Amino acid sequence: MRFEILTPLGFSVRASESHWQRLISKHPDIADLEELVQQAMANPDEIRRSRRDEGVLLFYLVRSTKRWVVAVARRLNGDGFLITAYQTSAIKEGESIWPR
Repeated sequence: MRFEILTPLGFSVRASESHWQRLISKHPDIADLEELVQQAMANPDEIRRSRRDEGVLLFYLVRSTKRWVVAVARRLNGDGFLITAYQTSAIKEGESIWPR
């Protein structure tokens, strides 16, 4: 297990070592930002529910002006797992379920 983070919504999100390696191969810019990805899940600025899949949550952490780190996780049967993480310049549409 690479990490397991407790979210403010009361469930943990985990990521295996192999999944993290696949993620950073697709998003190499996030490789040095693992701590920020974890912080996005533990202490986000905002959490939104995906418009396409209500089981998917997007955890946003402000990195700089108009720049966020996003951790995308799925909650299934009470457990959470990291789907992906990336940097973005815009917050996606979707229901805001946890504003800071």
